[in-house]
Amino acid sequence: MLVDFDTLPDDARIWIYQCNRTFSEDELAELKPAIGDFLKQWTAHGSALKAGFELPYNRFIVIGLDQSQASASGCSIDASVHFIQSIEKKYGVDLLDKMNVSYKNGEYVAYKSLQDFKKMAKQRAVSKNTVVFNNLVATKGEFLEHWEVPASESWHARFM
Repeated sequence: MLVDFDTLPDDARIWIYQCNRTFSEDELAELKPAIGDFLKQWTAHGSALKAGFELPYNRFIVIGLDQSQASASGCSIDASVHFIQSIEKKYGVDLLDKMNVSYKNGEYVAYKSLQDFKKMAKQRAVSKNTVVFNNLVATKGEFLEHWEVPASESWHARFM
């Protein structure tokens, strides 16, 4: 069951998929209804899942799930991963590689390998004040409060 992301409770579970590039306007025009269609039919053991999504910066896919009615099962999580893989294939993008870092460089969202980010930290090209995207947040409340934070307030701090 597709719902507006904003109506999901703060304890809704979320999954964040960061893209290695920004989606074009044409891609977004296809992507938004495709994600909506997937979430409309997303189920766990035959029960509809109450879910919504956002596409921040036209670069991240954030799926939220209200678990008060039904929780995601192994099969439903597998289905969502297969759906994300289909997006990767269709648009030639990386969404599942967790060994990359997205951060703000001014208003631009930069994307680097974790190894390159570590090097940049050593060279002081990024600092504890660099705004990073903490894709490890697990709930909508954490997403709203702790997703886009200075590196010093995230797991990225270990490299500073």
